[in-house]
Amino acid sequence: GATDSEKRVLCLSAENESLKQSLSVTQGLLQQLTTIPSQSSTMLIKENENLRGRVQQLEISLQQRAEQLSQLESKSEQREWRRGEELRQREDRVRELELELNKERGKDPVVKYVTQTVEVESPATVRQLTKARQRNEVLSERLSSQNERCKQLEEQIRKSDEYSCNLQHKIAAYEREIGKLREELLKEIGHLEERKEEAVKAAASCSAEHFQNLQDQFFTLQKRLTALPPTLRSMKMDYASLRSQVRNFSEFYGAAINEAKKQISAAISEMSEANKDLLEKYRKEVALRRKLHEQLVELKGNIRVLCRVKPVLKEDQHEEGQSVVVTTDPNNESSLTVMNKGKNRSFELDKVFQPHATQEEVFQEIEPLVTSCIDGYHVCIFAYGQTGSGKTYTMEGSVENPGINQRALKHLFSEIEERKDMWSYTVTVSSVEIYNEVLRDLLSKDGDKLDIKINPDGTGQLHVPGLRVIEVRSFQHIKKILATARRNRVTFGTQMNQHSSRSHALLCITVQGTDLASGSKTTGKMNLVDLAGSERVWKSGAEGERLKEAQNINRSLLALGDVIQALRGRHTHIPFRNSRLTYLLQDSLGKGSKTVMVVQVSALERNLGETLCSLKFAQRVCKVELGPAARKIESGGGLCD
Repeated sequence: GATDSEKRVLCLSAENESLKQSLSVTQGLLQQLTTIPSQSSTMLIKENENLRGRVQQLEISLQQRAEQLSQLESKSEQREWRRGEELRQREDRVRELELELNKERGKDPVVKYVTQTVEVESPATVRQLTKARQRNEVLSERLSSQNERCKQLEEQIRKSDEYSCNLQHKIAAYEREIGKLREELLKEIGHLEERKEEAVKAAASCSAEHFQNLQDQFFTLQKRLTALPPTLRSMKMDYASLRSQVRNFSEFYGAAINEAKKQISAAISEMSEANKDLLEKYRKEVALRRKLHEQLVELKGNIRVLCRVKPVLKEDQHEEGQSVVVTTDPNNESSLTVMNKGKNRSFELDKVFQPHATQEEVFQEIEPLVTSCIDGYHVCIFAYGQTGSGKTYTMEGSVENPGINQRALKHLFSEIEERKDMWSYTVTVSSVEIYNEVLRDLLSKDGDKLDIKINPDGTGQLHVPGLRVIEVRSFQHIKKILATARRNRVTFGTQMNQHSSRSHALLCITVQGTDLASGSKTTGKMNLVDLAGSERVWKSGAEGERLKEAQNINRSLLALGDVIQALRGRHTHIPFRNSRLTYLLQDSLGKGSKTVMVVQVSALERNLGETLCSLKFAQRVCKVELGPAARKIESGGGLCD
């Protein structure tokens, strides 16, 4: 067994030497390939790099195999030495046993005792011999496993030989391809030299033509230079005349200023006389303007519906369903068209804003209602539409571009400032939200839950006991109150809107005015309502608490639709108490109020269903008649409309 393993080791070492030689030949070929000029193609360079990597892998695998062979040689030597030691020990033991047997045979006495002694020692010897045989069998099994391992190594070496042969074939193919590329490069170089000669000839001919053109231009410039001196002389004469005129201008300017001062003083004296008449006419005109303004609002309808189309934002352009299906007509400010299943459907409303309309343009339609609130009317402005359509932006806006709420309050205080010589006003503010059909005070730190009751003063109007009402004296003061209400409002993110309002927010402004001349008092009330957005649960992805919020929002908006339907049909019973929202808006939606609804719609195709629902609801609201608006004024005889 030892001689066979040694032979295998010798064979494997010889094969390793041959592999090393083939590797050295391959490295030589690679070195020859690296001497190719730098003008060779990038493909050859990449293949050379691959070949070098493969050669390095082969060297590593050969080193590993050599290490495995050296380990096998050391292991086989150790096993041979152990076998020799065991055989020597067995031979020594056998000799000792033979000597003991000879000594016992040479003794004459007690044969019986000697026989017994031999019988006692013979089983131990047999056991040792059996153990030795077992060890020999184990060693023979290990030797057979080593033989199998050697066969596997031989198979691996044979595969590596085949791989090296394949590499040699590939290298020969690469050499042939390199030869072809060299021939093609030489041909290309020849073609390039021919083109270079042609280009040199063409450049020479072009340079001659260019030189001729330059000469022509030079001659023309010379001619123009000869014609310049007369022109310069005439320009000098003009300059001298202008200089003399400038000297005389200062005297003329002083005389003109003195004349203008005399005319201005005369005009000022005439204006001061006419201002008294104009002031009286202005007061009459203000009264007439107020009357005409109220008639205009009445003619436009007590519930006016304004539509604002949300422009397509940049983040919406990269998502599916971003095509625009809602179009407006610049020549018709009361109509918009929706494309649905290949057909156009038109909706007629009181006012339709273009998608690029500014916050100021929207407020200009609302501004007359703010003036009506100061004059003692009940006014309601609310935004309606799907979630994410821009209702909160229209009502509240941003810091740089405020919405209806701040603009209305700013206009309210500016009107109060203009009338301070004739009227004295007191402005109070409160803010509530309806979250999951629960009324919460947005100006209270604890957010107490509130309820709606009938006012015990006998007027029949509604009031909210415990609601915090704050008196404000400036626009800056009310801005802080609005910021507090905005922070306390409930908002969460959904799949349709990252900052979705999960409640209905109502800002109530009460304006009480006193005429300094007659003592009559007016009470106006303005409700600014930002409704929560209607949403489809499967589309917004609402779950858990968000699902409960969406259900309550949709339920309250459905109750609002029922109230609008009853008002439109002039039913005797109006279901205001079906929802906290409609119950709180009963004063604004009842008779004698001025109401404006701003419906917000999206122009994208993915929101087509919600857009159609909002516009259909808006058309129903357009047909609601609340009757003539009533002014709340208290004279010496009591309260009257």
